[in-house]
Amino acid sequence: MVKPLPRLKLQGFNNLTKALSFNIYDICYAVTPEQRDRYIEYIDEQYDADRLTQILTDVADIIGANILNIARQDYDPQGASVTILISEQPIIDKKQAGKDVISDAVVAHLDKSHITVHTYPETHPHNGIATFRADIDVATCGVISPLKALNYLIESFESDIVTMDYRVRGFTRDVKGKKHYIDHKINSIQDYLAKSIKQRYEMIDVNVYQENIFHTKMHVKEFLLDTYLFEANASDLSFKDRIRIEQQLKYEIEELFHGRNLS
Repeated sequence: MVKPLPRLKLQGFNNLTKALSFNIYDICYAVTPEQRDRYIEYIDEQYDADRLTQILTDVADIIGANILNIARQDYDPQGASVTILISEQPIIDKKQAGKDVISDAVVAHLDKSHITVHTYPETHPHNGIATFRADIDVATCGVISPLKALNYLIESFESDIVTMDYRVRGFTRDVKGKKHYIDHKINSIQDYLAKSIKQRYEMIDVNVYQENIFHTKMHVKEFLLDTYLFEANASDLSFKDRIRIEQQLKYEIEELFHGRNLS
């Protein structure tokens, strides 16, 4: 749960923008070209625009945001995107509200509050490695926090590797005129992760506290070859093939985790 600082009496709207960004990777090994094609089809079906819309709608509900608009698209040959425009406050229908009008604060902050996801399935042309990447951004303005949806998003995808960035931008001013650059306590994104997730993943942090920038990346601790094979079982492979495939997968995981080629 997000831990707020002592309650501030603000001058107007809370202008702090909180942005949480994810890169989530699922790694797989498909033995044949046909299996690699079926993996892409499987991922495209599992995480099509309809499924992604439901996930992001759940995120909006978790963080307590109001959905204003949804745009979604499945791509050919693969991949999907969904963007949801959100606000902290409900929009007032002018016709139904009579004398009431839409809040200026809501109108002013629509462009800063959104949830987006883009998916990128791909396969290596030669060695059988297939990856699925989901890029997710949750940006809010006001008191609602994207950190509340952290655990749900990790659990919603087959997350072998997760890279997360959280940043608080701008300032909000209290009634005495003092500027505040953050309105909650945080030492690390890990502070907001469930214990069960922490137990499953190896994690490292790179934080810039004076800039309110927090970066955490993690990968699963336990490596079981069967969980990475698509339409195959480790027991059906020769010992030599198991060792080779395991080395390839671990190498791929290390490169994605560190964000650079190791050879």
